[in-house]
Amino acid sequence: MKGIKYTAHEKEKAIKLWLADGVDVFKVAKKFKCTIQSLYRWRRQYDGTTDSLKNKSSRPHTPHPNAHTDAEAAQIAEVLKSCDGISYAEVLGVMRTKYAYSRTYGGMYRFIMKHKLRPARENKNYIAQPYDTPQMLGVKWQMDVKYIPFECGRGIYRTERLYQYTMIDEATRERFLYPYKEKSGFSTVDFIKRAIVHFGYLPHIIQTDNGTEFTNPRGTGEGKIHAVDKLLNRLGVYHKLIRVYTPRHNGKVERSHRSDQEGFYNYLTFKTFDELLEKMQAWNVRYNNRPHSSLRDKHGRRSWITPLDKRAEYLEELKATAGGGYQIRFLKSRAS
Repeated sequence: MKGIKYTAHEKEKAIKLWLADGVDVFKVAKKFKCTIQSLYRWRRQYDGTTDSLKNKSSRPHTPHPNAHTDAEAAQIAEVLKSCDGISYAEVLGVMRTKYAYSRTYGGMYRFIMKHKLRPARENKNYIAQPYDTPQMLGVKWQMDVKYIPFECGRGIYRTERLYQYTMIDEATRERFLYPYKEKSGFSTVDFIKRAIVHFGYLPHIIQTDNGTEFTNPRGTGEGKIHAVDKLLNRLGVYHKLIRVYTPRHNGKVERSHRSDQEGFYNYLTFKTFDELLEKMQAWNVRYNNRPHSSLRDKHGRRSWITPLDKRAEYLEELKATAGGGYQIRFLKSRAS
């Protein structure tokens, strides 16, 4: 088939099936999904060894007839050096008016990127700061929303959008997941209540991005308190908003979404909302009961323990030190 590169072993197997076993050439071509011309070409190359059928380099020996010339490359480099802040559109304009350049903007941009005529500029103003991860459960939770892929759904859920709400404790990496049919403040309020019941305690901080399901957009809703803020104010929980367009500040929950895609959604199929809920809860149990490389022991070494084991470790530490001045508000039904 066009675009498929066969290995030397596959070529040798096809030739032996054709010549040694006497199978018709048409059947061999159909079985290996190749053309008859390819089989004859492989037979001419074959000298009895597998190495003779190895794929050779597909790089062309001569430049493409429409490739940029050396003169054009020198002209583009000269225009780029003429002004540090020159834009690519301005470069194209100068090239067309001064050098009768006839290529497209995309062709010029790809040539500049490929040959690194303008190196990528570093943001000298940004200095990565170490993130202060809490060393006790209940200090801070991260919350976010993820789209559930359409490819997993069947029936109406092939086109109807569903959402996964995620809450993760930063210290233990224990998570709680729940699906919703809409992304709104009402869904967020319901999810927070379910998360508190799941964890069994109230956190000091819940950290989210600036989505409308978490807070009012900036410049709107003045004087109005978002439904999420009303709930958290009543519970005595501080609602922390990360910097706009900076998802790395919510990195732990964002990284867990990649684990969801790799370990859950790549293999998920469902027909009903209840089936999705059941499978998601099973995946959440599995996630909380598998070892995590990010968890560390008391000495800062990688310990490879599960989030639930880490939770039990922190609880034992609280009991041994009688709280140590740290206050955590447990629910009466889950005080351990």
